[in-house]
Amino acid sequence: MNLREIQVQPVTRHEEQQFQELMQMHHYLGRLPKISETLWYTVRWHEQWIALLSFSASAWKCSARDKWIGWSPRHQYDRLKLVVNNSRFLILPDWHIPNLGSRVLSLCHKRLPTDWKNIFGHPVLLLETFVDPLHFHGTVYKAANWQYLGNTKGFRRNGKGYRPRDGAFWADLLHQIRSTRRG
Repeated sequence: MNLREIQVQPVTRHEEQQFQELMQMHHYLGRLPKISETLWYTVRWHEQWIALLSFSASAWKCSARDKWIGWSPRHQYDRLKLVVNNSRFLILPDWHIPNLGSRVLSLCHKRLPTDWKNIFGHPVLLLETFVDPLHFHGTVYKAANWQYLGNTKGFRRNGKGYRPRDGAFWADLLHQIRSTRRG
């Protein structure tokens, strides 16, 4: 497979059910509903789906991220919409090949800011994700030049607020979106 032949495309309405079914079957956290600002992508090689990604509104609170950014609490909630969470990343079975993950993240990094601004009306300045160290090491994010910011307290949002994640701590990784426009 030539990695230059893969494409990242937004999920269309008629593809949403298939996206959710594959996420439920193959991602250890299962499917993820569209809540608030969310974009889903497929990664395709010759029209074959090889990976799935979800980007959504950022975590409301994350001390490692918030400290790194340096926003005061007063400004944080106004500017939090500029941070987007890579809430799911799934390489489908039989497609785990060298460098695919970092290539996918690179293509998303190039495409996401334009899609996000066109759909939601505001820019993206930072991408974040959380890696469960009980399952992963964050290697693909490190290979794609994401910056490790530290561990979180392991809480996750659910319909009734926040709850502990059974003692697991999540590594917070961040990737800064740099403008590629030339003056």
